[in-house]
Amino acid sequence: MTKTIGYRGWRWKALWWIHFFLLWTTIDGQTRYSIPEELKQGSVVGNLAKDLGLGLSDIFDRKLRVASEAGKQYFSVDAGKGELVVNDRIDREALCGQSVSCVLTLQVVIVKPLQLHRVEVEIQDINDNSPKFPSQEITLEIAESTAAGARFPLETAQDLDVGMNSVRSYTLSKDEFFTLKIKDVSGGRKVPELVLTKSLDREKGAKHQLQLTALDGGTPVKSGTSQITINVLDNNDNFPVFEKTIYRVSISENSARGAYILKLTANDTDEGPNGEVEYSFGTRTPETILSVFDIDSVTGDIRLKGTLDFETNSNYEIDVSARDKGIPRMEGHCTVHVDVLDINDNAPNILLTSQPNSVPEDAPISTVVALISARDLDSGDNGKVTLQLPKDSPFNLKPSFSNNYALVTSGPLDRETFPQYNIEITATDSGSPPLSSKKTIPVSITDVNDNPPVFTQPSYNVYLKENGVAGSILYSVSASDLDFGDNAKISYSILDSKVQDVSVSSYVYINSENGSIYSMHSFDYEKLKVFQIQVQAKDQGSPCLSSNATVHVFILDQNDNAPAVIYPSSAALGSLSHQRMPRSAKAGHLVTKVTAVDADSGHNAWISYKVAEATDASLFTVNLYTGEVRTKRAVSEQDDSSQRLLIEIKDDGEPVQSSTVTVSIVLEDGLHEPILDLRHKAAEASKKNGRITLYLILSLASVSVLSVVTFLVLAVKCIRNSRSSASCCTRRSDCDDYKNPNRNLQIQLNTDGPIKYVEVLGGDMLSQSQSFRSCMSPMSEYSDFTLIKPSSTTDFKEVISVLDASLPDSTWTFESQQVSS
Repeated sequence: MTKTIGYRGWRWKALWWIHFFLLWTTIDGQTRYSIPEELKQGSVVGNLAKDLGLGLSDIFDRKLRVASEAGKQYFSVDAGKGELVVNDRIDREALCGQSVSCVLTLQVVIVKPLQLHRVEVEIQDINDNSPKFPSQEITLEIAESTAAGARFPLETAQDLDVGMNSVRSYTLSKDEFFTLKIKDVSGGRKVPELVLTKSLDREKGAKHQLQLTALDGGTPVKSGTSQITINVLDNNDNFPVFEKTIYRVSISENSARGAYILKLTANDTDEGPNGEVEYSFGTRTPETILSVFDIDSVTGDIRLKGTLDFETNSNYEIDVSARDKGIPRMEGHCTVHVDVLDINDNAPNILLTSQPNSVPEDAPISTVVALISARDLDSGDNGKVTLQLPKDSPFNLKPSFSNNYALVTSGPLDRETFPQYNIEITATDSGSPPLSSKKTIPVSITDVNDNPPVFTQPSYNVYLKENGVAGSILYSVSASDLDFGDNAKISYSILDSKVQDVSVSSYVYINSENGSIYSMHSFDYEKLKVFQIQVQAKDQGSPCLSSNATVHVFILDQNDNAPAVIYPSSAALGSLSHQRMPRSAKAGHLVTKVTAVDADSGHNAWISYKVAEATDASLFTVNLYTGEVRTKRAVSEQDDSSQRLLIEIKDDGEPVQSSTVTVSIVLEDGLHEPILDLRHKAAEASKKNGRITLYLILSLASVSVLSVVTFLVLAVKCIRNSRSSASCCTRRSDCDDYKNPNRNLQIQLNTDGPIKYVEVLGGDMLSQSQSFRSCMSPMSEYSDFTLIKPSSTTDFKEVISVLDASLPDSTWTFESQQVSS
């Protein structure tokens, strides 16, 4: 008992001594450790963090983990020390069997950033298994006539250990008739053979008891025994002899059941039953061979009974016996080595070493997405694997080592085009014919803010009636963003600008969420005709992106102003306008001219005159368009000397706005006024009037054509430039001509609201100048050009000052040469 305890203590002391001198090496960038098997849980393999060049904090921060290709997790990492420690009992024999080299491959995966390290741990064998015979008792029958020197193969002992710890020698208990010889066979195996040293004498000894001991080369030495019983038989003194002691044959692993493998022949020189041979597998043949192979006892033909699998067993060693039918029965032995030929019957397998990461769409080329490996259970060319990706894929496979690959980006990514890729990887081996398998790896593309918001159109035109209710919605702009999440959330705002030297934010405000624009107060066309708003759409990305759109707001005129009489003025003379005319006046005599203006625009500002009431309706008439009051007939002696006219002035709006003016006319005898002189001058210059009128018409036609051409040019310019001012006409500058009473002809192109019109204005009433007005409506399919009858004015300076207050800022002013009557 004491000896046993000392033995175990020495064993564990040696074990820990080996563990204390652990070795690790780095080959081709791989870390390698060597440890003995059967280490206790928690035993240190090596300082993994130090060997990989990592700090202790990296284990947590970079999420280091260890994966084993063996399936079971035999190792773990001590996060506090960075050491690789044993996690579970390691039995080398269970892992690697009789293989000389036993290496556990570990994959150390570091997630942030994604890295893969290969660590190999060599499991060294310790002498923890004793040799063991397949059977504890062996019975041999040997004829007494067997000549000295005959050899009888014995069962070989099996030791699960390898190398020096496996079976190294055999010993036989002392016996005068038998000795032990060791025969070296292929593979380094040693087969014990029992050698007859001298002839047996059944009468002296019918049975012999021997003990066969197998010894391994470990320290301490372990052994196993088998009891041999030899029964001495009489007579049959020749045993069958095979043509070869060792046969070698190869067979493909896909061979069908019943396939012929080999024919064995053994010859026995005896006659009769003593020479008749029966074939069989050795009595100790394992079930793994018996289930796969079969032998014909008469012919010696070996055939395939089961199925072969190169990946499970690449070779078989079969012991075959040939026994005669003599008494005692003699037998011969041979060994058949069957090599299984590999065929390409296993498709490659694609394994994910790490789960694929999401990739931002602006990721640089060669960004690692996932780590994968390829395995094929076949050997040789049948096990060589190549991986392929679709040709149009923006990804590539970068080989690392031992059929391990990194899936990396190889081109630009765009989440808006492809938010997710299902990457189909095809693995193909080099067999004939080649086998392949596919695996789909989903890779999500995460969004970055690379798309600014886009409005539905670059500019908007909004038409708003004046005198609207404050707080009413003007328009709703809309923008969209191709990005995702916060990168696609849009907020709207109005960029600060000036409208009539006032911030635009005092006129309108915008709902930041839906882009609806609301008015801050009611608008007056006579004060503001058009303005523009710069709307900005901004996303919530980082950094944020934005775009702008221009909203042109056109105030539409409403007929909210009645015509205002500017001549005759009633301010200085009271409610009546007193005019004098001679009784000698003939029909068509110009008595006076009523002049009125309307602050509205377009049709709302078109003014017409008519006599509402008159002392004598047959005496006076008023021109519908010019407001000139003239006599319809010659004045007679019977007409009252005091005439009174009530003239109504209406605009062309809806509803109609109107005003009235009362003109009091006094008929006097012998009155000589400048008007009569003017009429006399007009009669004298009648020959010149025709030519002047022709010049005026030609001038008007030229100006009209020039105005239309200019208007078209500016319209094209406005369309091209969405950021231009609301009115595309050149702003009229103040000039001294408005103050110059000598100006006789003014031609204006007005762009008030939806009505475009040209006016030709003359001088004062005394000059008998003419006024022409042309109106063009954009609502019609073509431009109207209407000439209105000539008119006379009395106080042209006053008219101009009033008109300047009502005309829009955008007007063209053309002046002609002075025209005299």
